[in-house]
This record gives sequence, C-alpha cells and structure tokens, in this order.
Amino acid sequence: MSGLCQETVEHQAYLTRFLLDYAAVPLVGHTFLRGVLPTQDAVRIVAGADDAVAPNALTAYEIPLNDDEDEPVTAPLVLGWTRTLAAGAPPRPDTAVMGMDLVRVDTSAVGPAPPTPTDQALRVLRTLAWPSTETSPPVLCGFLLTGQDGMRLYMAVEEADGLVAADVRLTGALTALLAALPALLWEEERWTVDETDPHCVGVVDLTTW
Repeated sequence: MSGLCQETVEHQAYLTRFLLDYAAVPLVGHTFLRGVLPTQDAVRIVAGADDAVAPNALTAYEIPLNDDEDEPVTAPLVLGWTRTLAAGAPPRPDTAVMGMDLVRVDTSAVGPAPPTPTDQALRVLRTLAWPSTETSPPVLCGFLLTGQDGMRLYMAVEEADGLVAADVRLTGALTALLAALPALLWEEERWTVDETDPHCVGVVDLTTW
C-alpha cells in the first residue's frame, strides 16, 4: 500500500466490490465492465464489449474519488456516471493509459444515469449476502425475482422451523427497509403461509412497508 493511505485503499476496494457484477451484467447496451484501475485520487472504470481485451477496444473513464465538497463519491454515482458516458457518443479522450483511451470525467458536467431494476436487485442481494460484521442479520439463502419491481428473499430466521420469505419492492425506501428487515422478520405475527411456495414456512409481505 505504499503511496496510498488506508482510507483510499478501503474506498477503492468498496468501489471494486460494488462494480464486480457489471463484468457479467451490461453497464448499458452491449458495454460491460472490463476493469477497475485504482489511482491515488481517482478510479478508472474500463468499459468495452463483453469479450474485449485489446487496448484499442477499451475506454477508461477516470472519475475522482472525492466530490467538489471533498466527500468520497459513492459507488452508485460512479456507476451512473459511467453508464451515462458509455451510452452517449464516444467522448474525446484526453490521453491514453496502457494503450486505452483515457477520458477524465468532469462529474459536475455529467448527469448520472438512474439505477435500473437490476441495480436495485443487486443492491438488496449484496447487502444481505455480505452483511456488516457489526450485526447478525438473518442469512440470505435464496431469492426469486417476482416482477419488474419485486423480489422474494428467502431468509434463515432462528425462530422458524424453515426459511422465512420476505416479499419486497426494489423501489421506495429501500435503505430503511434493509435496515429494518431483521426486526421485521422476527415478528412472527407478520408471517403468513403461501401454499404455492414449498421453499419457505412463512412469508412476510413488505411490499407496502
């Protein structure tokens, strides 16, 4: 970590973990994540076709790690800016790095694309599959996409004789819902039975929470 402070390393690692899924899920259209290059004060998001490896087929978007108020940029914003740039006309490169066109992004002049339903689904799954070590939430054992705005989560809850499912929406107060989910699942009075679903012993409907 020579030359990098611990805070920068942790921020780069957070951005990389968040963006990994987009090596398999398109950023936009037929453009995929092909790399995340860490630098001292920025992150370089490398984008191209799903099988692109030749430098002349890739573009690196350099995004500052901090915003105009010197606050760390969030991964959803980095994703949104990259998606906007990749969806538009190819921007003129400022220079090159490792043979790739390098575009230095002025984030004040680029509007981040809004999150897609897939982004929201991945957000839920990341939060539950890799929970904070400071808490002991229910364990995510499976999921089913139930609509453009819906997902059923199968969770292991200590009080139950099997898995408890939670039906959630991917829009709305998602951050608050994820924070409250452990407590909501432990409220047995919320459990109902879905005779059509053999994968759980109870279902909690949180779509209107």
